[in-house]
Amino acid sequence: MPEPTKKEENEVLAPAPAPTPEEPNKEKEAGTAPAKEPNKEKEAGTAPAKEPNKEKEAGTSPGKDEEDASPPVALPPGLGSRALERKDSEWSIGESPAGEEQDKQNANSQLSTLFVEKPQGGSVKVGENITFIAKVKAEDLLRKPTIKWFKGKWMDLASKAGKHLQLKETFERHSRVYTFEMQIIKAKENYAGNYRCEVTYKDKFDSCSFDLEVHESTGTTPNIDIRSAFKRSGEGQEDAGELDFSGLLKRREVKQQEEQPEVDVWELLKNAKPSEYEKIAFQYGITDLRGMLKRLKRMRRVEKKSAAFARILDPAYQVDKGGRVRFVVELADPKLEVKWYKNGQEIRPSTKYIFEHKGCERIMFINNCVLTDDSEYYVTAGDEKCSTELFVREPPVMVTKQLEDTKAYCGERVELECEVSEDDANVKWFKNGEEIIPGPKSRYHIRVEGKKHILVIEGATKADTAEYSVMTTGGQSSAKLSVDLKPLKILTPLTDQTVNLGKEICLKCEVSENITGKWTKNGLPVQESDRLKIVHKGRIHKLVIANALVEDEGDYVFTPDAYSVTLPAKVHVIDPPKINLDGLGDDNTVTVIAGNKLRLEIPISGEPPPKAIWSRADKAIMEGSGRIRAENYPDSTTLVIDIAEKDDSGVYHINLKNEAGEAHASIKIKVVDIPDPPVAPNVTDVGDDWCVMTWEPPVYDGGSPILGYFIERKKKQSSRWMRLNFDLCKETIFEPKKMIEGVAYEVRIFAVNAVGISKPSMPSKPFVPLAVTSPPTLLTVDSVTDTTVTMKWRPPDQIGAAGLDGYVLEYCFEGTDDWIVANTELIEKTKFTITGLPTDSRIFVRVKAVNAAGASEPKYYSQPILVKEIIEAPKIRIPRHLKQTYIRRVGEAINLVIPFQGKPRPELIWTKDGAPIDKNQINIRNSETDTIVFIRKAERSHSGKYDLQVKVEKFVETASIDIRVIDRPGPPQLVKIEDVWGENVALSWTPPRDDGNTAITGYTIQKADKKSMEWFTVIEHYHRTSATITELVIGNEYYFRVFAENMCGLSEDATMTKESAVIAKDGKIYKNPVYEDFDFTEAPMFTQPLVNTYAVAGYNATLNCSVRGNPKPKITWMKNKVAIKDDPRYRMFSNQGVCTLEIRKPSPYDGGTYCCQAVNDLGTVEIECKLEVKVIYQGVNSPGQPVFLEGQQQVLQL
Repeated sequence: MPEPTKKEENEVLAPAPAPTPEEPNKEKEAGTAPAKEPNKEKEAGTAPAKEPNKEKEAGTSPGKDEEDASPPVALPPGLGSRALERKDSEWSIGESPAGEEQDKQNANSQLSTLFVEKPQGGSVKVGENITFIAKVKAEDLLRKPTIKWFKGKWMDLASKAGKHLQLKETFERHSRVYTFEMQIIKAKENYAGNYRCEVTYKDKFDSCSFDLEVHESTGTTPNIDIRSAFKRSGEGQEDAGELDFSGLLKRREVKQQEEQPEVDVWELLKNAKPSEYEKIAFQYGITDLRGMLKRLKRMRRVEKKSAAFARILDPAYQVDKGGRVRFVVELADPKLEVKWYKNGQEIRPSTKYIFEHKGCERIMFINNCVLTDDSEYYVTAGDEKCSTELFVREPPVMVTKQLEDTKAYCGERVELECEVSEDDANVKWFKNGEEIIPGPKSRYHIRVEGKKHILVIEGATKADTAEYSVMTTGGQSSAKLSVDLKPLKILTPLTDQTVNLGKEICLKCEVSENITGKWTKNGLPVQESDRLKIVHKGRIHKLVIANALVEDEGDYVFTPDAYSVTLPAKVHVIDPPKINLDGLGDDNTVTVIAGNKLRLEIPISGEPPPKAIWSRADKAIMEGSGRIRAENYPDSTTLVIDIAEKDDSGVYHINLKNEAGEAHASIKIKVVDIPDPPVAPNVTDVGDDWCVMTWEPPVYDGGSPILGYFIERKKKQSSRWMRLNFDLCKETIFEPKKMIEGVAYEVRIFAVNAVGISKPSMPSKPFVPLAVTSPPTLLTVDSVTDTTVTMKWRPPDQIGAAGLDGYVLEYCFEGTDDWIVANTELIEKTKFTITGLPTDSRIFVRVKAVNAAGASEPKYYSQPILVKEIIEAPKIRIPRHLKQTYIRRVGEAINLVIPFQGKPRPELIWTKDGAPIDKNQINIRNSETDTIVFIRKAERSHSGKYDLQVKVEKFVETASIDIRVIDRPGPPQLVKIEDVWGENVALSWTPPRDDGNTAITGYTIQKADKKSMEWFTVIEHYHRTSATITELVIGNEYYFRVFAENMCGLSEDATMTKESAVIAKDGKIYKNPVYEDFDFTEAPMFTQPLVNTYAVAGYNATLNCSVRGNPKPKITWMKNKVAIKDDPRYRMFSNQGVCTLEIRKPSPYDGGTYCCQAVNDLGTVEIECKLEVKVIYQGVNSPGQPVFLEGQQQVLQL
């Protein structure tokens, strides 16, 4: 026997995938062949362990540690593809042997401690989605369990998540259940197969397998390179994450590729750095890098020098089925006892297992290898062991005689036959790509006669028409089976029948074969009853219906079983039409309220359903979407009026007609409505809290007599109406009461008939319950001229809620009773002048107050008035501040208001220094009571004495006003140096020619060194015209200049000395006399206090006081103890100890207590006053207060 080929650990064998079947026991289309021993068939390249705790799936054991996991096994160069062919042909079905797999599933179900709901297998069409759900109870779990989804026995689907695969997990807090979902999106044919779900939590483990069927799967797949087939698809591209199993599952042609030298991946990984593992895995298409590294780690541990073994087993061996394999180890100590194990069970010597000892070598032979020998083996020596794997390759089974296409008739026995290359080979039969599983109750039986395999179909039917195929590990064959029916002849067909209601219906037919059939009515099966009988005698079939009803009408069909032939017949039941008017009363009258929808449904009967026609006045009412329309139904006809109107009243006719007869009826429809709204009411009379209103009845009473009226009112500015009567008002007049005087009201009317209340009428014109005012008071004569009389009076004592609109002044001449209205329009003022009166006539005068309620009682003047002017001597009232000289600075405005009296209107003459005033420079404006002098910008030339002369006929009154316009003075005329001695210089000067039209108040003297010519002030506010300058620097040369000063300020220019004063260094030394310093310091003290003041709102007000102190005190103004700072409404001045606070246009808010505070180093002093701001209303003030004229400011000091 040839020596079996030994596998080397340098060749990487990628774990063979397990393309799962569409059903648990179906075999996939990946070119696989069933094993000869079904009960020993492998699953995912590992043999099932005899002990449950050593069971392996996908090369790993959930019950063992990580070190015991079985990684992929290396193959020697040149044998890798052959081993994969064998593995692929045997494992591609993806199921364990029937017996062992069932035992393993039972064990899993007994040990299932985590799953409460396992994912179930399912089917899906290509392009559709499917979701698998697993649920885990979390009551006893402290954290989330770990779940993994696999395809086959080894491929972890977590790395394939993407656009075609999505994994999702949720947690239901109430039920404490974890839900794990795997959704396959747009399934493809190659997605079909066996899947597995594993869940672990600490020491607990649970797993479940399920199948996915994808319809329209392809045929077998030729042998291909597994490593290239299972490379990750689309890495880094658009289809990344797609489940790409096309390498094993799709039918395609494999192109011949150039053979490349085998690469020793194990050697690469053993010699590579850990940082290069990923690069090597990517380059050689290794997907299970983690498993290979675990295997490499174990191999490296094995490579450590063993104390028991001098030479260990090779990592893997391969042998053909029926061949012989030899395992050799070399012991370091030949005395050690050696034991051989297969899948954890000790191997005993037999004809199959032969042991040999050659020195230190221990050899085990396995004869006549079968598929069950494909397993893991290990040998123990003392406490150490070494292991290997054996791969048994089965030669492919070929189809030597192909299937043939066959035709048959229904009910016949059909046999499909083929031959294979070996006896008793495992052959699988398929129908349209789905595996045929024979059973006791199945019509399919498989008979094997040596190399001949026969598929037997008992009692063939149309459903057996399909494409049948047979598949072995090395080939396949297919053929088409066509099953047809025997021809059927119709001897007597069914005939259509028309039957009166209550008669018998009999349907009869005859066919050429004695077969059963089915009766249907309108597509539904016919069920027998007391009234309906189905009769079958030989080839004759009958359907008999006694006492025909309307429900029996329809399309009847007899269908022979197993044939597509149908025998149809129509049954028509007829009945004369009838109209049912029992619900309408004796006169068939229907009353409807206008605006409502009328739907008058009249029950009708008849078979076939009669056609109903509605008409009115010989005009048919059509069906459709009009306002008045007819609607017809099988058992009723309906007249519909969407919005009833009064014109819709009348008689409507119904005509029914069908093939069995006719029927007629008439119905009277009466439309009633609410009345039209009345016309807006009229308010004929108004009192202080009542009014009288009238109205006209509505034009249309709605077809029902008017029963009465409701009246409502509301305030004009309100939207809330209030009903005034709760009992109907039978009349068309009403008197509302209890209204509020002075409030505007509106009223409206509702008409009421038996149908209801009409819409409201338009509101009446607004009216106000009002009362006239009392007569005006204090009617007096204000003034009289030759043609006019001016009267004035006081307002009425009682005005009322209607207010006061104005006054009417009337007069009549003495001796007549004809009163003449003096004012054509109401006047609001309490003063009016009657014009156009004859001189020397006598008139009587009266005045009335008028409001919305009318005119009040008149107020008469007690005696006749003579129309003749009274002469009043003139009198000028000079304001107090103008009785002294009125001083203004150049550029300021002058505005003088001088009141005067006199009647008739006086004549005014203004003069300045005895000459008429130039009106181009000075503006004069005169009125009946005052005269105003206004100068926009004062100049020096405006100074002088202004005389005013007021003349009334022969009476004359004069007054004078002195106005002085001042300006800054000119410089002194001459400044000269009188004497120079020591450090002193004596100066003298003459007063300036121009004093600025006011007295000179002092001089300011400055000095300047000739070298720098920078001026420094030496003396200020000096009153004399000579001065001595002291403490000059010896050796310097000085110039001096002098400014003049008046109340406007310093002169613009100064007069400088022509010569300079030289302070000589040599000469007589002058010794200054010693004087004791005089203490000029003084604490602040007010010399003129603040006084309480009244101010008029809108006119500037000033507060003045004077203070002295040395050093110069700091002045602070306060209002109500709060300092006034940066307020634009206040201006503060301090000049020569006089402190002024100006309040611009004060308001009542500015009233309060004002305080002036003076502070220096020697003390603090304060003084207060009160300011009250008065508001003037058009010259009228409260009694006891002064009257201010418009445009004039008065400040009264208490």
